[in-house]
Formats: sequence, C-alpha cells, structure tokens
Amino acid sequence: MTITMYGITNCDTIKKARVWLESRDVAYRFHDYRAEGIEADRLDGWVGKIGWEKLLNKGSTTFRELPESDKQALDENKAKALMLAKPTMIKRPVLEIGDDILVGFKPEVYQAAVGGK
Repeated sequence: MTITMYGITNCDTIKKARVWLESRDVAYRFHDYRAEGIEADRLDGWVGKIGWEKLLNKGSTTFRELPESDKQALDENKAKALMLAKPTMIKRPVLEIGDDILVGFKPEVYQAAVGGK
C-alpha cells in the first residue's frame, strides 16, 4: 500500500499527522505543495471523489486574503482554479492511501485506515 501525504511543512496539523504516522512506523511519502505544487489531474481526481467543498479551506490565510470577487460565486471550476493557483488553500493534510483519500487529521480515522504498530 502506497501512502502519500500532501501539505506544507510548516502546518501544525501536518506536523501532528507526520508524528502520528512515524510513531507507528507507517511508511509514507510527503509532497510539499509549496515546493512541488499540485497537478490539475490529481486535483480533479480528488474533487471527483470527495468534492471541492471538502478540499477548499475557506479558513486558510491564503483564502481570507483573496479579493472578495474571488470568494464570490464559488463553484467547482472556480474553486479548482484557486487551489491550483495557490495550493495552500487545500485543506491539510490530504492523505492518499491507494485509491482512498483522507482530508484532515483525526487519529482514530488514521488508525482505521492505516493501522500501524
């Protein structure tokens, strides 16, 4: 089972999720949005599986700093364009576990999904 965590290194929630995985010897690859960006096809796949509403972090500093015109009349296409332009607007972490996707960090959800020691 291949696990990839998507996020940014200085995010507190990312740090908690990484510590949780590492303390249970769960192998994963970390993908930093700031350094590597996000591919449109991958974002499309996530949106198709879980919806853009679950992925777009309206509470993020990046989203809050957008002009009001960018925040209005949000739909899937506009939300995807915003997240592609500024991936820090994607909720963190996104964990890909094979074909499954988890958004956010809850220890009990991670435990059920990946186990670990």
